Amino acid sequence: MAKQYTWYKIDAENLIVGEQEIITVDVNGKTICCTQYQSQLYAFAYKCPHASGIMADGFIDNDGNAVCPIHRYRFSVKNGYNSSGEGYYLKTYPIEKREDGVYIGMEKSGLFGWL
Repeated sequence: MAKQYTWYKIDAENLIVGEQEIITVDVNGKTICCTQYQSQLYAFAYKCPHASGIMADGFIDNDGNAVCPIHRYRFSVKNGYNSSGEGYYLKTYPIEKREDGVYIGMEKSGLFGWL
C-alpha cells in the first residue's frame, strides 16, 4: 500500500532558505528542517537518528548530505540514506512547490499509528 500524506502549507515568510542553508519550520506541531540543494527544496528530521544532534546546527555538504554537528554522520537530503555508512536513516518528508505556496507532507497514520 502506498504511503498517504496529509499536506501542510508552510508560511512563505518562514521558508526563505538559501542554497545549502538549513532552516527549521513548524509543521503540525513538529519541528522539521528544510534546505535547498541544487535549487531543489528538501525537508528532513530535526534530530539525528544516532544521538539526537540538532540537524539544523549541522550543515549541507557539497554532495547534498545533511551533516550532524555531533559526530559528523552524513545523510542524503534526497532520501535519508546514511552516506557515511553507520547504518542509520534520517527521516525525510515530501515537499512540493505549488501555485499557492510550499507544502510538506506528513505520513498519515491509522489507529494507534500501526494501521
